[in-house]
Amino acid sequence: MAKKKHKQTQSTKSTLFSSLVVLVALIWGVWGKYGGQLKQAYSNNNEPKSGVVNNANRANTTYGGLSKQDYQKLANLNFQSGNRGYVYVNNDKSTLIKNAWQVNKVIYSNLDNLNRTSASNTAFLEPRNVANDSLRVRQFIQPTAWHSNNKSGTQIYNRGHLIAYSVSAGIDQDGQYNPNNQSGDQNNPKNLFTQTAFSNQKVQTIFETKVRQALKQGNKVIFQATPIFRRNELMARGINLQAIGVTGNLNFNVYIFNVQPGYAFDYNNGRASIDRSMQVVE
Repeated sequence: MAKKKHKQTQSTKSTLFSSLVVLVALIWGVWGKYGGQLKQAYSNNNEPKSGVVNNANRANTTYGGLSKQDYQKLANLNFQSGNRGYVYVNNDKSTLIKNAWQVNKVIYSNLDNLNRTSASNTAFLEPRNVANDSLRVRQFIQPTAWHSNNKSGTQIYNRGHLIAYSVSAGIDQDGQYNPNNQSGDQNNPKNLFTQTAFSNQKVQTIFETKVRQALKQGNKVIFQATPIFRRNELMARGINLQAIGVTGNLNFNVYIFNVQPGYAFDYNNGRASIDRSMQVVE
């Protein structure tokens, strides 16, 4: 009898093991079929109302900013045609630290090993930095992935400023305030990246105007801009802009997609191709 019971126990174990193998195989098969779609759906969750990076961690700096992990989350976002050209970050709340403002200057980050402006530029601004637009000069810097606009006259590419020209009066290329430099920051390779005309002229200008208006009202502002690159691509996928008023209620944190209606881009080299299906809500 003991031998028969032993055989039954072995048979039961064998049956359980076989069932477990089948279950694991079934789960693996389902994930193989649908897992990629689930991950893609998660990465494309660009709903502006909720924000794409909530409760953001501050970077390891004395003036705040996003963490490397949060920048990586932004880099992995894929723009979906028909959506708005930007999303909120951290529920539209800046992670900059108000009391970090001490001296009127701009901290320019060095170019990376691919000559990209891939790190944050941070400006500590006051009303005297509002620039006179008539002092603009012709731009000649060619940032990574730069291409001339096509001969038909359609403007696709801009040399996008990280820290806007319009709030850079008196700032020299070392980031120091110099009252003799009223033309502001213009051809500074540490402050330019290849940006689409739509991203620059239709979207980024909205938030730059908020900064400029706060300064005109007598406020001091910390303003930070960070182009977001995916891995070793030479054209940024977008730019994170955030600002906080030291005196006043200015406070925003957004990620602007580097996209253009009617065009698709190879972000490895910045080359554009016509894509009539690409739509961006203004």
